[in-house]
Amino acid sequence: MKRPTTMAAAFSPNVRSISLPPRSHPSTVRVEEELNKLKSWESSSSSSSKAETICLGLSLLRELYKRIQDLLNLPLTQQALSQDQHQKWVDELLEGSLRYLDACGNTRDSVFSMQETVREIQSALRRRKVGDLGNESVVSAYFCSRRKMKKETAKSLASLMSPLMDGLDCLEKKDDHLLAVVRVLRETSLITISIFHSLLLFLSAQVLKPKPSRWSLVSKLVQKSVQNVNELEGVDMALGSLLMQSSCREMEGQKMQSAQISLDALDVSMGGIVKGLECLFRHLIQTRVFLLNIMSH
Repeated sequence: MKRPTTMAAAFSPNVRSISLPPRSHPSTVRVEEELNKLKSWESSSSSSSKAETICLGLSLLRELYKRIQDLLNLPLTQQALSQDQHQKWVDELLEGSLRYLDACGNTRDSVFSMQETVREIQSALRRRKVGDLGNESVVSAYFCSRRKMKKETAKSLASLMSPLMDGLDCLEKKDDHLLAVVRVLRETSLITISIFHSLLLFLSAQVLKPKPSRWSLVSKLVQKSVQNVNELEGVDMALGSLLMQSSCREMEGQKMQSAQISLDALDVSMGGIVKGLECLFRHLIQTRVFLLNIMSH
């Protein structure tokens, strides 16, 4: 997904490839395989801003956390991380897991609220006639909801950012398994932030003015090709065009139909994101439980 230079530069994490020691445990290798899938997704997603791409990223992240749980369930891993000298690493992971849970839950609620607004607007437009001046209140309600979601997602994005501990010098060098575990867990933290970064930038796409001019709609299409306009931006433009009255009744009918099609697509997209976040939320909770159990040993 193409990210805005200002916000992306401030928040985009740098996910590097990892170098595991020889003879890594199979569970660690499986985590690495999932990490590599996500890195491939990250590279390919730079050319797409569609909800489908975001949903795939959430699905891959969910699979990664399944593998992380397998790794944390190993007695070898639990024994290594439960040692007193390594408690700060577990503390860091616990702190990160709480931030991810908050961001995931808040974003899920925000997207679900937006989906409800979309459905209300769909219902309202179905009851209205072509050229009905009452469309203005319907469109205004949509843009109000968009601005609210944009504000909430900006807060979630800011809450994710916290520096990770630098270096692995304090770890026991002869414990290859511990080194491998810490490396993949840190990589998981970085890729988690990256996925949420992409999701939140998608949700906080620039909102058009409630009463856009014909020129602003044309300018929006010039800046982004039709293929790269995401579902939110598509509804922005479709609803914005409803406020520009036309003397041609047939044209007004086409604009109403276009708005309904765009709203249907956005409804499906929001539903997919909500489902993906709900599944990920459950796995984040399970991962946190594993970490808390390790600390209690």
